[in-house]
Amino acid sequence: MEHGSRFTVNGKAAGMAISAVERAALRDAVRDLMTRECTEQDVRRVMASGDDYDPGLWARLAGLGAAGMIIDPAYGGMGFGAAELEAVTEETGAALLPSPLISSGVLAAGLLGAAAPDVRERLLPGIADGTTIATVALTGPAGTWEPDGVAVEASADGALTGEAAYVTHGSGADVLLVVARAADGVGVYEIAPGTRGLTRTAEDVFDPTVPLARLAFDAAPARRIAGLGWPEVAGALDLALIALAGEQVGGARRIFEITVDYLKTRIQFGRQIGSFQALKHYAADLLLEVESATSAARHAAAEHAAGSAAAGGAVALAAFTCAEAFHTTAMYAIQMHGGIAFTWEHPAHLFLRRARSGRQMFGGSPQHRERYLTAKGA
Repeated sequence: MEHGSRFTVNGKAAGMAISAVERAALRDAVRDLMTRECTEQDVRRVMASGDDYDPGLWARLAGLGAAGMIIDPAYGGMGFGAAELEAVTEETGAALLPSPLISSGVLAAGLLGAAAPDVRERLLPGIADGTTIATVALTGPAGTWEPDGVAVEASADGALTGEAAYVTHGSGADVLLVVARAADGVGVYEIAPGTRGLTRTAEDVFDPTVPLARLAFDAAPARRIAGLGWPEVAGALDLALIALAGEQVGGARRIFEITVDYLKTRIQFGRQIGSFQALKHYAADLLLEVESATSAARHAAAEHAAGSAAAGGAVALAAFTCAEAFHTTAMYAIQMHGGIAFTWEHPAHLFLRRARSGRQMFGGSPQHRERYLTAKGA
């Protein structure tokens, strides 16, 4: 595969099932791009620029097919499933990639994948090639990511009123999909940026690599997308949770590796600090956290890809396991590095910010635990 070209393996066309070996090749292609063009310095440059992402890097990632991974080949995508999605996001998470991959290529693409053919034909090709950035305004200020958290109302003629919060990449998205309450239940509406009655405001965020926006609607005219309701929203959310779990696993593993390298090279009292018993125990505990989370994320992706009846519970398990493992690993990494990790210049700070922002994204751990217990019949 040439740099910047659409990913192919063994001459197979997009949309065909791929083996574990081929999935590893896809992962390696993304890892190579991240290693070259998404270093810590690159991430900091994007953060300092005030931009949501690096357009050049996004274009090259989309050129590999990442933006259209779960989009049907008929609309310019790769037609891959949750297993390939999770494998790729492990690599982007390890690099702390600032990009609209989950917002546009997963959450919006997953939702639109259930829409009517004319909607898919109109919107999905641009999302697949990365030239269109889409997002979903799903929850209100309560941030529950459940039907009771939807805070936008739709009138009979499609005018939207209310507020949506925590909209990922909401300030600059080209396509806005809004989940709103209508007389016949929850629906999904498309509204053009710049529409009268729509106000987009960037929110203050703890992690500048994950931009959020607040959208306010004052009788803003929108078009309802037929056939999309809460079940389709929930399906897209599951894909987003799998992608997020992959990112969290990748981030946890990377900051753990950075920490272990530090333990091997930092000398105190004439010894490597990694030889100290307390730090050995911490490292062993963190390795268990990372490996357990990795298993949970990959299991959720496999269950989803297989269409298993247990997929919902597996996704919920991965959602809280990976979020908590990433946060725990990042917190202990800072402590094990000592005072240096508390400085803005150290990468551990960036991983902690990403870990904390992800803990509440698409629902918090209590919500996912409750879903998991319900699925298990507890």
